[in-house]
Amino acid sequence: MRLITEVAAEAGIDGQHLELYGKYKSKLSPSLWEELKNKPNGKLVLVTAVNPTPAGEGKTLTTIGLAQAMNAAGVKTVAALREPSLGPCLGMKGGATGGGKAQIVPADEINLHFTGDIHAVTTAHNLLSAMIDNHIFHGNALDLDPQRIMWKRVMDMNDRSLRSIVTGLGDGNGAVRESGFQITTASEIMAVLCLCDNLADLQKRLSRMLVGYNRQGEPVTAKEIGAVEAMTALLKEAVKPNLVQTLEGTPVIVHGGPFANIAHGCSSVIGTRYALKLAEVVVTEAGFGADLGAEKFMDIKCRQAGLAPAAAVLVVTAKSLKYNGGVRKDELYAANRAALLAGLSNMERHIENLGKFGVPVLVAINHFEGDSAAEIDEIREACRRLGVPAAVSKVWAQGSAGGLELAEALQKLLEQEDTGGFAPLYEDNADIPAKIHTLVREIYRGAEVAFSQAAKRSLAVIERLGLNGLQVCMAKTPYSFSDQPRLLGAPQGFTLGVRDITLSLGAGFAVVITGNIVTMPGLPARPAAEGLHLDEDGELQGLL
Repeated sequence: MRLITEVAAEAGIDGQHLELYGKYKSKLSPSLWEELKNKPNGKLVLVTAVNPTPAGEGKTLTTIGLAQAMNAAGVKTVAALREPSLGPCLGMKGGATGGGKAQIVPADEINLHFTGDIHAVTTAHNLLSAMIDNHIFHGNALDLDPQRIMWKRVMDMNDRSLRSIVTGLGDGNGAVRESGFQITTASEIMAVLCLCDNLADLQKRLSRMLVGYNRQGEPVTAKEIGAVEAMTALLKEAVKPNLVQTLEGTPVIVHGGPFANIAHGCSSVIGTRYALKLAEVVVTEAGFGADLGAEKFMDIKCRQAGLAPAAAVLVVTAKSLKYNGGVRKDELYAANRAALLAGLSNMERHIENLGKFGVPVLVAINHFEGDSAAEIDEIREACRRLGVPAAVSKVWAQGSAGGLELAEALQKLLEQEDTGGFAPLYEDNADIPAKIHTLVREIYRGAEVAFSQAAKRSLAVIERLGLNGLQVCMAKTPYSFSDQPRLLGAPQGFTLGVRDITLSLGAGFAVVITGNIVTMPGLPARPAAEGLHLDEDGELQGLL
């Protein structure tokens, strides 16, 4: 690793704007924004993917490798990524810093505690939780209804046993009520951290957050609880973006970490804006498949921040297509042309969907050892039929050298005349049910939406409070276009079930909970944590 001061200097960042966390990590000071804000923006490129499969698609890997390759090709490029969460890192997924020769470093520190941003979000969230219960204990001047408190507690860990809890048990311990835990990345505080413009805007958004309802059915906010000033103080460092590097010294801004299946799935607006001022091209990613991450990137992040992506890169693999064509995980290495052709429907659906936002698409074929030339040719031919460019990426094995074909294809795409065609999918003035129906029909290709009684009650509250102008954040399985994880490929004509709708007034969206999605994941039978250990030199081993 190079010293982060050297990486910053090459990116055009003076040392006075760095707040160092050791030799290889730094926060970026708000003073840097004052220096950069009047500079022109670079071009924003989103990396997304087909629906995720057990074999892994390599979306973060491709983002990192493409940024390295663009720099190697002479285009000043910065990557903008989300911060990894300890929950999946120690659970099923492992780390989220790329792999092979396309990694961000120091990977162990970034994947574990990093600069403490997620800890700060956890603490600020739980402070508000404690102050809500304390308010009720000391007389409940706001007349909060203990049965209608929406604000739960959070921790950055996968722990299914905490999804539903009872608080206040025992003498003198407050009102007994049902509650629960979410994973920190599902906290609305994480969402507002990633959508705010600056610390002042963060504080305004924190003030608007809904914590529950009083006995008259009126909303109660965090501002009324009196927690906002202290929460802002806890988050004052977390709001600053983090600067790290790739294995090849490419600068990477890593900031914020909402999941895309239960939150909006994009790194921070602040970090993206810094990157756009520092580079000719910014390569960023959005979580899971394009039906979740890319849709929320376009409809939520870009809409709120006034951003317009210049291109989208869709990551596919031969294995992911065969899996979507019906092949089991343990048989994905074997050639299976019929399954590959069947699974192409998933890629084609994502390409069509991205086109609905008016964004040009490039397909990145992430190459795995064992992929046959015939399989790669089939994917290329499918892209030719759809009129989209495709390029093979070998960044895991070769770093920037393995991404030059992809970088060249992206440069050609970006050189095309800018028609200014980007637009979010739905209009702000549509009501919440209409927005949900638009997403279900246009992106998922379902036929109908079935609202539960709880969801209908939530819609009635939204209507009564005049909140139909909120955007929609779908909490949905990432594994299928539908709300049924095992319905692979490109299903259509299904009915999508909405269990409930919660309000994130600070973030500016309504969270639509579908199918069996949960906001507190559980650990697998063999958690990734079992493989972690420190070697004799104190170095972390076993990080996936």
